[in-house]
Amino acid sequence: MPNSVAFIGLGVMGYPMARHLAKAGHQVAVYNRTGAKAEKWASEHGGMARKTPKAAAEGADFVFVCVGNDDDVRSVVLGDRGALAGIKKGAVLVDHTTASATLARELEAAAIAKGIGFLDAPVSGGQAGAENAALTVMVGGDTAVFAKAEPIMKAYGRAVTLMGPAGAGQLTKMANQICIAGTVQGLAEGLNFAMRAGLDGKRVVEVISKGAAGSWQMENRGNTMVDDKFDFGFAVDWMCKDLDIALAEGLKNGGQLSLTALVNQFYREVSAMGGGRWDTSSLIRRLTRKR
Repeated sequence: MPNSVAFIGLGVMGYPMARHLAKAGHQVAVYNRTGAKAEKWASEHGGMARKTPKAAAEGADFVFVCVGNDDDVRSVVLGDRGALAGIKKGAVLVDHTTASATLARELEAAAIAKGIGFLDAPVSGGQAGAENAALTVMVGGDTAVFAKAEPIMKAYGRAVTLMGPAGAGQLTKMANQICIAGTVQGLAEGLNFAMRAGLDGKRVVEVISKGAAGSWQMENRGNTMVDDKFDFGFAVDWMCKDLDIALAEGLKNGGQLSLTALVNQFYREVSAMGGGRWDTSSLIRRLTRKR
C-alpha cells in the first residue's frame, strides 16, 4: 500500500534508497542540505523537494534519515526546523545513518515524547547495495514499530532484521564494521606478501578464494586491490568515523578491540596519504607503496 514518506539526506546511499521508495509507489518528499540535489532528485523521480527537514516530514507516514554522523542527525531531526517538529503523531522516524547507540536511544525518547515511533536502522552493502536494492538493514526499536516499517524498508533492503531495542541496530553495525576492518587488513597483508614473494596476485586470489580464506572482501575486492584500484564504495574517512564509534562503545562494554584500534590507525595513515575518499580496500596501498 503506497504511503506518504520523506527522505532526508541524498548522499551516495540516500539518493538511490529514496528512488526505490518512489519506484515502489510511495509519495516521496526529499530534503538535502544542498538544495540543488533535492531539486534534481525530484525532477528525476517525480517527488517533491522541500527546503527544511521539518517541511519534508510534514504529513509523512514514514520519515527516513541517512546523513553523516551523530551531529548531522541531530541537526536534521531536532530543533525548530528538524523533522520531529513537522512529523505527525503516529508516524515512524527511521534513522539509516551509521551513528552511536547513545544517539539512537536519545532519539527514541524524543520521538516517544511526541507520540512517534522510532527505529535505528543502519545499513550495509555500500553504494552498490543501495543502487540494486540489496542492502542489509540492521534495526533497533519496538517490535510493533518495526512491523509497520519493515514492508517499506524492503523497497531497498534485501534483508531487514530487528536486532533488539533501540540502539541494537547501531551495535550490530559496529560489529559489522569491526569484522570488515580485520578481514580487509588480513587480505591486504596476504596479497602484499604474495606479490612480494613473486606470485601472481590474481592467481592467488583465484586459488585461495575457493578455500577457508575465502570471503566477500576477497571475492569482490581482491583483484581490484591487486590492480591498485580503490574507487568501489565506502570511503576510508567514513570507515574511520565508524570505527571511532565502535571503539568508544567497546570502552563502555568491555569489548577488547585491539585489532580494530590498530586497523583504524592504518586507515588514518591511508587518509593522510590522500586516500580519504578511496574505498576501504585501499589498506593495501600503505603496504605496496613501500615495495
